[in-house]
Amino acid sequence: MSNVLILGAAGKIARLAEQRLLAETDAQLTLYLRRPERLGNVAGNREKVIDGDTTKPEQLVAAMHGQDIVYANLAGANIEEQATKVVAAMQQTGVKRLIWISTLGIYDEVPGEFGKWNHQMLDGGYLQTYSAAAKVIEASDLDYTIVRPAWLSNKDEINYETTQKGEPFKGTEVARKSVAAFVTKLVQDPSQEIRHSVGLNKPNTDGDKPEWY
Repeated sequence: MSNVLILGAAGKIARLAEQRLLAETDAQLTLYLRRPERLGNVAGNREKVIDGDTTKPEQLVAAMHGQDIVYANLAGANIEEQATKVVAAMQQTGVKRLIWISTLGIYDEVPGEFGKWNHQMLDGGYLQTYSAAAKVIEASDLDYTIVRPAWLSNKDEINYETTQKGEPFKGTEVARKSVAAFVTKLVQDPSQEIRHSVGLNKPNTDGDKPEWY
């Protein structure tokens, strides 16, 4: 049995991952977020809710004690600050395993017309801040996995393939359910993808942009 701290637990991917983790593992989940009322009623005896802010070191450190895995599903213009605080809290408490959701394009790894489109759509500092956050994590001594999903859909499917940092990104889209399944796989076997940055896409979705956009 593992103890998993989920940061940003109200996010769409996080909620899907929580459901899968409860169904497919025996993990104990700590759901960490601002405004816990967004979760509704959490009735299970394997879930604990913490009202916390990822920019508050004392709150993070308190939540980290006794955890085996930190799964961070965070967002915002201050994502680099959040990464810095999460890494520091993990180092202080001795928690080593981190699963960090990022985005495609942080290494300028998306080729062709889709790469140009993606860069235009995520212009305005978004890619730069997520890239800076990834650099904070990669410079740490943590056993991290950075996950870089393609453009996200709500399709009811689990169908994905992966690429590694240094390889061209494939495809244009991936279902949130696929990302949640990949996170669950890492929790089930935390030895996978250690210190890797993994691109996640649905196979055979190459194009100039996602077909549904």
